[in-house]
Amino acid sequence: MHLMMILTALGLAWLWRYKAPFYAQGSGNQCWHQVLSLFALPPLLLTMTAVSVLYMGAEEKPMFWQWQGRFSYLIVSSLLGLAVISLLKLAYQSWQTQQRLRTCPQITLLGKRSRVVANPLPFSALVGFWQPELMVTEGLLATLDNEHLKAVFQHEQGHYYYRDTFWFFWLGWVRSYTAWLPHTEALWQELLLLREIRADGWAAQQVDPLLLAESLLQVVSTVSLPADSCAAFSCAVVRDRTSVRIEALLAPKSQEQPTNFWSWSWLLLALLPLLAVPFHTCAHLAATAH
Repeated sequence: MHLMMILTALGLAWLWRYKAPFYAQGSGNQCWHQVLSLFALPPLLLTMTAVSVLYMGAEEKPMFWQWQGRFSYLIVSSLLGLAVISLLKLAYQSWQTQQRLRTCPQITLLGKRSRVVANPLPFSALVGFWQPELMVTEGLLATLDNEHLKAVFQHEQGHYYYRDTFWFFWLGWVRSYTAWLPHTEALWQELLLLREIRADGWAAQQVDPLLLAESLLQVVSTVSLPADSCAAFSCAVVRDRTSVRIEALLAPKSQEQPTNFWSWSWLLLALLPLLAVPFHTCAHLAATAH
């Protein structure tokens, strides 16, 4: 049973990623949820299957060969072990990034507390976890005037509003231990682009979209920070898709559909393997009673 669960979950995860088109279709929330489900559902399905098999234990009635239960247990233990190691590594890297940032001087810019990094390239980012800090470079301060700087800060405030540093830490963790699934990197880059477009859209409600577009053109840079611990206005991973962001900023705004329950219904599919646990427990108790 355990091996069948693993093979079924692996097959579904691979098929979901391999057959489904992964480029964004539609706009706004619809597009975001499409890409997010394609990226996150297969890893979550595999993880929940592994947790279920681990909880049910290594001993089971053999269906194919005597060591089937222990072999399945070894597979899920390896996957979960890799996930834990990836999480610890990512957490340590994020902690190191934050510690380096805290050695930089902190000033107040246009009412925002910011860390100033001695770097000639124009760049800004939120760095951290749930309560990230704003980071700007000396190059950004030298490049932009106050109006354009305010537009950039509003973009970073959009990241803070959506808690992008928090959620992308976990998404980056999922990416790190399931990179072997089809289209993982392509979907990750698509999510990063949609994250920036979403923050642009939030900022465009506070400042002139044209100012934001002009700022983006001036500060596209090659600075590279880990995208799972920072949310940056001009990040290396999306510098080649600047035109997409500018077109989204300047396009006529349509009425956004509010997020509803069905937008997150794909999460229920990821939890299906947990339904096997009570059935396994009942079967085990019945076997023990006999």
